[in-house]
Amino acid sequence: MAPRSNEPRRDTEVPRRGSSRSAAGRDSQGRGTTGDGDAPERRLGGISDARSYTPRGRTVRDAGRPDRSADPFRPALQVLDGGRKGPVRRTPTQPARGSDRAGGRDDQDGTAGRAGRDGTGRAGSGRAAGREGAGRTAGGPERGRTGGNRAVRGPGVAPAPRRGTGRTATDRKQPVRPHRKPRPPKLASPNRRLRFGSFLALTLFAVIGIRLIVIQVVDTPAYADGGLAGRLSNPVVIPAPRGTIYDRDGAVLAHSVEARYVYADPTEVTDPAAAAAALSPLLGIPKSQLLPRLVPQKRPDGNESQFEYLARGVDIDTAKQITGLNIAGIGIHRDERREVPGGDLGANLIGFTGDDMHGLEGIEGRYDDVLRGVNGERIFEIGGGDLNKAIPDGYLKETDPQPGSSLVLTIDRDLQFEVQRILSEAMARVRATTGTVVVMDIRTGEVLAQASHPTYDAANWKPSKPTDREDVATSFVVDPGSVHKPIVFGAALEEGVIAPDGTLPVPATINKGGTTYRDSRNAQGAQMSLAGMMAYSSNVGTIMLADQLGPQRLHDYQLRFGLGKPTGEGMPGEAAGRVLDPKDWNGSSPGSIPIGHSVDVTPLQMTAVYAAIANGGTWVQPSLIRETVGPDGTRTPAAAPETRRVISPENAAALRTVMEAVTTVPGATGLKAAIPGYRVAGKTGTGSRVVDGRYAPGEVASFIGMAPADNPRYVVSVFAHTPGGGGGDIAAPTFKDIMAFTLLHYRVPPTGTEPPEFVVFPK
Repeated sequence: MAPRSNEPRRDTEVPRRGSSRSAAGRDSQGRGTTGDGDAPERRLGGISDARSYTPRGRTVRDAGRPDRSADPFRPALQVLDGGRKGPVRRTPTQPARGSDRAGGRDDQDGTAGRAGRDGTGRAGSGRAAGREGAGRTAGGPERGRTGGNRAVRGPGVAPAPRRGTGRTATDRKQPVRPHRKPRPPKLASPNRRLRFGSFLALTLFAVIGIRLIVIQVVDTPAYADGGLAGRLSNPVVIPAPRGTIYDRDGAVLAHSVEARYVYADPTEVTDPAAAAAALSPLLGIPKSQLLPRLVPQKRPDGNESQFEYLARGVDIDTAKQITGLNIAGIGIHRDERREVPGGDLGANLIGFTGDDMHGLEGIEGRYDDVLRGVNGERIFEIGGGDLNKAIPDGYLKETDPQPGSSLVLTIDRDLQFEVQRILSEAMARVRATTGTVVVMDIRTGEVLAQASHPTYDAANWKPSKPTDREDVATSFVVDPGSVHKPIVFGAALEEGVIAPDGTLPVPATINKGGTTYRDSRNAQGAQMSLAGMMAYSSNVGTIMLADQLGPQRLHDYQLRFGLGKPTGEGMPGEAAGRVLDPKDWNGSSPGSIPIGHSVDVTPLQMTAVYAAIANGGTWVQPSLIRETVGPDGTRTPAAAPETRRVISPENAAALRTVMEAVTTVPGATGLKAAIPGYRVAGKTGTGSRVVDGRYAPGEVASFIGMAPADNPRYVVSVFAHTPGGGGGDIAAPTFKDIMAFTLLHYRVPPTGTEPPEFVVFPK
């Protein structure tokens, strides 16, 4: 059954042709005139004139086109519901259509259902009544019925007008409320459940996807390395090339050369005793020291040790011999060895390294962090059991080593060699136990040579004694003796206590705190010139000048000249020395301190004092490092040395002239230091060595001088601890030989001038 069309009825106000509402059924005024006898005719005429409609209100033509998309059960439901399709809106001008069927149906809007035929034979049309305006029928009050019975109303049909009134529901303008069938309970929406379920599923997949990304991207190393720690070998150190130590001209003083290190894997050594016996003569290590490294042992982490050093820095030829033995568990790998081409040349300065290539003494120890660099490391994946070897294409982590920087020293290799040779011969001649020589460029404070006696071979340092490896210039603490007197003379000139050509009556002795001090040459109270007091090293004259200065001013000049603290040259363990504060002086201090006793100094400190006098009165910090060369070749000069003014250039020049008397005045203490053709200024000294706060047996002979005296270039100091003897006899000749070679080496010509004529006892 085809469903009823949902299109609105296209009725108009003009009666349709053949309709039951034709002119034959109305009077001349348009009112209905037919009675009950007209009913058959009207019924026949209504059927013949009716428009051809299907029972569902569709034309025959329309019925030929069924709506396939409509609900096939809808017509049946409409029949059960009285054949209604629901309310249809009408415009105010559209007439209501009554039903042609007795007991009939209401029209589409459900507001004017027909009441059948009344007793007068007229159709009780709500629309016709509406047009009359009065709402009455022609038959009077009783004409609203058909055959005396009430019209049958179906569901949704408006109630019939009251009897005798002749009015319909439309005339009274009462609202017609359509009958609504009860709605069934609303079922749950499947779309909502579907959307909610889809949302949950998508959320779950999103969480899983994000977690997978985190695991595969962020946490990949943690999962990838799971269990890897148990398969990794112990770290193998890749030694970083150690920096080279050069002299001032680029000559190598110490450098690293290619070598091999020998190691053992105790887990693979089948016969430790036999292996130790075979390796001992080649490595030069006792079997008792090798055997503990060859037997299986536990590491601190509890794992079996698979790597133990047996020897480092092994010669390549020796390493080849060890490889030829084919000892199970013994391996060879590339290494480096520290080599000192000069052997003992500058050994006390350069120092040495240990087997692990760490600096232990000297410059190697002091600048170990600069020279050493950073070692690399190799870790690789190994198998287990019998496959305890590196896995090809397995895990491998290798950190490249970073080479260390190199150092360029201020030392001149050729000068250092000659100084060491001269010092060694002199020490042997006077049977000295300890000695040192320092050669310094007064213009820059650079140390050109710094030799010590005794010395040792830095390339093979293990057999040497610790005392042989000391740098005497910075660790040798002594009472300077008379070489301290130029400090008092310089302070007296600077403070105006005495003029360069002034004189003092010098008695035979002087007493301070119960101690009597005397000169080796008795002046017997005669006037002695400043040059004469310097030439004969007058103790009494020097104490008299110190008395006029006073303790505090003398102490101040000691500090200005650099005594009482390390020079900062660059050697490790440099001694500071000591000068007494005036409040700590005792009764004899005014007599002992001016002549160089009760004062602790190092040879390097006293060398810097004379360099200040030589360069015009400015103290310049001694230096041993000239520049640093990085792994990439970048050169970084050393920091500028500290300087300070001590005395004026005029007083410094006057003091140098006075000091020339030491090497020129007949009978002076330093005649053996004179160099033909050159003017030499200096001072001899005889002091004592201080060991653990006490004086050691013997005497310390010293001489410090400069040349050319009228235009100095270099200062040379010589100190020697001997069983006996003064500086004039022991140290002065050594100074002469070294200064002469230095001037010749650097091609310093004589000035061509002569020293002045000094008068010791002017009248």
